[in-house]
Amino acid sequence: MVALYWFFVILMAVGAIGAFVPGIPGAILILVGVVAWGIVHGFAGLGVPLAVAILAFLAGIGIDFLAAYWGAKRAGASKWGQIGAVVGLLLGVFGLLPALPFGGPLLGLLIGPLLGAIIGELLYQRDLKRALKAGVGIVVGSVIGKVIEGSLAVVALLVFLVSTYPPIA
Repeated sequence: MVALYWFFVILMAVGAIGAFVPGIPGAILILVGVVAWGIVHGFAGLGVPLAVAILAFLAGIGIDFLAAYWGAKRAGASKWGQIGAVVGLLLGVFGLLPALPFGGPLLGLLIGPLLGAIIGELLYQRDLKRALKAGVGIVVGSVIGKVIEGSLAVVALLVFLVSTYPPIA
């Protein structure tokens, strides 16, 4: 039973890391780990960790979108810039951008949205200065959102550990 507990803790730790890093499942892994532990061990004493995991998951989804939107709006990005950033993110993460000598998908997830937003803004406004500003705004908003989302995931993991570790030990 102890080995299974640590398996779920490792699964949730991967989820906490994934909340910071795009392309890796985030808070959903923490939620799955809490629910799976509840199924195996019984849900007694899991009310608070389960509620926190659900809130972290739902808030993470909302924060992800709102942070990118906020960054785009603050920088004056149009819908074209936002669409370009999403397309650039997908191309960067899945390695469809020209091969980078280092960094791979992790570097692609930073460069992709920036280039996508800039290209989208250039297609719409044809003003390089505004396009650069919009691209940087979208990336900054997305990074801030990931930091908040990751922090919530770490809190959910810590609440689970604090609530469940003493009975296991």
